[in-house]
Formats: sequence, structure tokens, C-alpha cells
Amino acid sequence: MRRFLFATFMCLFLPSMALADQGYPYPDMQVHATSKSFGDLRSALKAAVKKNKMLLVSSACGSCGAKNQGFDIPGNYVGGVFRNDFARRAFAVHVPAGIEFPIRFYITENADKTATLTYRKPSAILAAYEVEDLAPIGADLDTVFAAIAADTIR
Repeated sequence: MRRFLFATFMCLFLPSMALADQGYPYPDMQVHATSKSFGDLRSALKAAVKKNKMLLVSSACGSCGAKNQGFDIPGNYVGGVFRNDFARRAFAVHVPAGIEFPIRFYITENADKTATLTYRKPSAILAAYEVEDLAPIGADLDTVFAAIAADTIR
């Protein structure tokens, strides 16, 4: 029964949920439609993270996991990007903000087989804490994340 419910959910809901044009509830989402395929955009993100001297420290590929279970859903990948010096700066100012690291990029495959890169500006994520001294860290991370995005979608 559990497998049936899971299969029903995967087939009925995830294909439409995986598409990037569904809208986001948060401010300062950066959404970059590309002509690249899901696989090419994923590879480009990994290279761009490295080029910009950050680390890809976590990843989850929903479509990969689904494929391993015999389901075919649109490409869906989350990559967590981190570098310890930014985290140390944030911890020194406000320890609870540490839960926001790593900050994520999201790649989704569109119906036309192109892919979209999405991320929330780090400054917006850190602004939720309403701690003024986090603002410069967010601004610095915004610059790095914008460079990663630009290198990814090029």
C-alpha cells in the first residue's frame, strides 16, 4: 500500500512540482532560465562553484533517486554551497543564523528539456534574522552567488 501511495504521488504531483515556473513564496529569488539541459546545467554549477572558490558540500537529486526506484520525473537537483570563512563570520555575529548554511542552488528541468537555475539571495536569507551585523556577510555572499550563477548559465 505504501508503495502504491508513493507511486501515485510521484506520478501525479512531482512532475508539475519539479518545474521551475511554479512560483516561490520568498523575496529575492533569482531565477535564471537557460537553454542548457539539466545535466549540462548541473555540471556547469559544479564547475562554477569551484571556480569561485566555494565548496559544494551537499546535494540531493530527486530525479536521480526517483529513477533508481523506476520512476521518471523531470530533473530536480539541490546543491548546498559553503565556505567556512563565511560561516565563521556569521557565527561570530549570530549563532542561530548558522542553520542557513550551506546556502542552496536549485536546478529544475523544464517541460522543453531546458533547465532553470534558482537561488535565494544570501542577503535575503540572513535578513530574516534582523541582525544588522549579518548584512555585510549577506552582501558579500550575494556577490559570490551572483558570480556562480553567471558562470553557471554562461
